[in-house]
Amino acid sequence: MRALSRAIDRFCLKHRRFGIPRLMLYIAVATAAVFLFNRDGILVDMLLFHPGLILTGQVWRLITWIFIPLNNNPFFVLISLYFYYFIGSSLESEWGTGKFTIYYTLGILLHLFYGFFMLIVFNRAVLIVPIYLNLSMLFAFASLFPDNVIRLFFFIPLKVKWLAIFTAAIYLYSIISDMIAGRFAIAFLPIVAFMNFFVVCGSDLLSLFRPLKARASPQTINFKKAAKKVKRAQKEGSYRHKCAVCGKTDIDYPGLEFRYCSRCDGFHCFCIDHINNHVHFT
Repeated sequence: MRALSRAIDRFCLKHRRFGIPRLMLYIAVATAAVFLFNRDGILVDMLLFHPGLILTGQVWRLITWIFIPLNNNPFFVLISLYFYYFIGSSLESEWGTGKFTIYYTLGILLHLFYGFFMLIVFNRAVLIVPIYLNLSMLFAFASLFPDNVIRLFFFIPLKVKWLAIFTAAIYLYSIISDMIAGRFAIAFLPIVAFMNFFVVCGSDLLSLFRPLKARASPQTINFKKAAKKVKRAQKEGSYRHKCAVCGKTDIDYPGLEFRYCSRCDGFHCFCIDHINNHVHFT
């Protein structure tokens, strides 16, 4: 998982223009439009994922199923779209446009693969909806910002990690109950939806379960050693900050802002262009 995650990071560093900026904004707006213009379910029927109809030429169904609202209640739709937009835009801001686009696109492709696999191998049509895909962003957000507090329904304070754990418990119960009832095609949908989370964020998730001392000690030692090197460089009259990616220093670019990454092992400085867009040192 770590190798795949780092490969994605390297790809995004090499292809900085890759991705769809503000992707979740477009998805939220399109979903709201479907909700407003859907009459008697006709529009939704035209957008649903249906492998058989896709093979006959209705290729738009490969994508349009992600714009289907999950409820007819306007308040619920508004809350869910705002929530998905918030966590999606936060992930894009933290990861960069390219990595977030890969994350969401990978989730779409996994759903499509599962839908066609069930039709071709087991001759079973599976109703695929975007709820699991969108909730996979919640787990990614929780792995990055576990102690962030959000306002559930705009007024109930709740830490993101507890919301993610509660959501995981609900879907674990759903998986078990569907398997007991023999609905195996539906039971595996949440697992398929969260595979993109394990591919992209698996190493971040595992790091949360490491003992605090094991996580902190190597970084603290490296930090102290590197800090001594920085002080030595200052005494020699050389640069104070140097970007670990592009090599820019505060001597060559006195107006450039530099920051230090808390997720990297050691004492690594990055310019403002790379602080949120680099492969973490491990």
